[in-house]
Amino acid sequence: MKTIRLTMAQAVARFLSVQKIEIDNKVEPIFAGVWAIFGHGNVTGMGEALYQVQDKLPTYRAHNEQGMAHAAIAFAKSKQRQRMMACTTSIGPGATNMVTAAALAHVNRLPLLLLPGDVFANRNPDPVLQQIENFGDGTISANDCFKPVSRYFDRITRPEQIIPALNRAMNVLTDPADCGPVTLSLCQDTQAEAYDYPESFFEEKIWYIRRPTADVKELEITLSSLKEAKKPLIIAGGGVHYSKACDALRSFAEKHKIPVTETQAGKSALPHDHPMNMGAIGVTGTSAANKLAEEADLILAVGTRLQDFTTGSWALFKNPDRRFIGINVQSFDATKHRSLPLVGDAQSTLQQLSTKLENWQAPDEWATLGHNAYQSWLNDANKVTASTPDLYPSDAQVIGAVQRSSPKDSIVVCAAGGLPGELHKLWQASVPGTYHVEYGYSCMGYEIAGGLGVKLANPDQEVIVMVGDGSYLMMNSEIATSVLLGQRLTIVVLDNRGYGCINRLQRGTGNPSFNNLLEHTNHQSLPDIDFKAHAESLGASASKVSTIDELEAALEQAKNKDKTTVIVIDTDPLASTEAGGHWWDVAVPEVSSDKNVNSARKNYETALKQQRIGD
Repeated sequence: MKTIRLTMAQAVARFLSVQKIEIDNKVEPIFAGVWAIFGHGNVTGMGEALYQVQDKLPTYRAHNEQGMAHAAIAFAKSKQRQRMMACTTSIGPGATNMVTAAALAHVNRLPLLLLPGDVFANRNPDPVLQQIENFGDGTISANDCFKPVSRYFDRITRPEQIIPALNRAMNVLTDPADCGPVTLSLCQDTQAEAYDYPESFFEEKIWYIRRPTADVKELEITLSSLKEAKKPLIIAGGGVHYSKACDALRSFAEKHKIPVTETQAGKSALPHDHPMNMGAIGVTGTSAANKLAEEADLILAVGTRLQDFTTGSWALFKNPDRRFIGINVQSFDATKHRSLPLVGDAQSTLQQLSTKLENWQAPDEWATLGHNAYQSWLNDANKVTASTPDLYPSDAQVIGAVQRSSPKDSIVVCAAGGLPGELHKLWQASVPGTYHVEYGYSCMGYEIAGGLGVKLANPDQEVIVMVGDGSYLMMNSEIATSVLLGQRLTIVVLDNRGYGCINRLQRGTGNPSFNNLLEHTNHQSLPDIDFKAHAESLGASASKVSTIDELEAALEQAKNKDKTTVIVIDTDPLASTEAGGHWWDVAVPEVSSDKNVNSARKNYETALKQQRIGD
């Protein structure tokens, strides 16, 4: 057996550089690069190794470890989980800064390779700088925090251990059912240790994303249930995109006349104006989608986790005879809430199902009901997104301006707060993959870093980041990274002077405004935050506008800029779209000295009776 002597870190870098994937008959590197912020725990190990392969495996420098991991996640999501990125940090705070991102990738079933440095395997210099000591367990380090938020975790204490660890990592990262974050914790001294690795370990490997087909018996049960349905409904989740099943979904819906609704992750699976598309479903859903959901007798859940925002906390589906069928590569998701499972790849399973259904169609009156309901919804949506001369426009009016000013293939990026709900209802996506909202983990601070990852994945498309002032203040440093890398973003900052979404939730449950908007905080003076000047200090072009007309003009100007542009507009913290939507289970105190809270509790108890727990 021929061998080559390398350090463990060099073996990692070389291995990653030869992993390939075939996409549409074209072979590409599966890793588009490595994000790195170096410290004493990785600079002399992984840093030296990455320098040696930078022609094959680019290294990118970021400004925040959580931010760079968010960028890597957004890249993988934009590439439908077929290409991905890795992230390396030093031990201690650099590593634990990525734990939030690991949780985000875990929730959203997205591939992310994390390579944090770790303490010395030989323990000679213990406690090394940044080492966390557990008084009762000498084997624990800060990186154990990654265990509950990783699909696969391994700590490498000997250089030869990286061989099985990397093979296992690749299997998880490319498995459609188990896909998620992988953490390989690299002990600092082990990174620098040499070993005679087999040359075969570094041969080019081409990966393929498997498409498991449905079980024959499960397919028979599904066919029987569908043919009995009078009011079938499809919920399209993120799995539709990851399976590249948008065309299959469109053909299925058209052929069998089944209306389609979309989750946050599934939005843009169908064009917004497709006759079978009823738009967003659930807590932030359209009135059309939710009307059909209330009446549906069979719900085909395709590639969705069926989280509470989709199901209206399991109070949305009111037909007493309704049944769920879960099409999903992961049986954990396919069987939720007693769904009939149809475990398989979304694209191939929809095609199998359509062939077996032959010419069966849902009743015409069901599709007509959906069409009429959606036209009514569009009237409501057009009203709330229309331009206004007023100062302090609503989020919806800003969304309307961005929509009118953007090419149809522009990609909108958002994450937490009130904006995702408004976008889910109101954004009119025309092309699959042009709606990128992280709402599985609803992570504040994802937006700008995520936008950078999206732009890296789609360099020829306009990427528009919509972010509230709260999220902007939590994480904005990757504006500088976008300038550094020449990746132009358009960032619209909606400044409602606090956490407007949670303030509305607080007030809606009977509580007075408290500690959310800046004016309702414990303060000596209110900060006059100049977001324009701040963005300019990070190297971006920036402007502050006052009205919707000024915003649209600034958006047009941004298209001609050669670097990231930040546009700031003050908005109304209280206004939100009343049309559509659904109740969401947020617990209200059972007793309170506040009569408004007590009143809200009574309404809450009434709403709870609509839930169908475990049914």
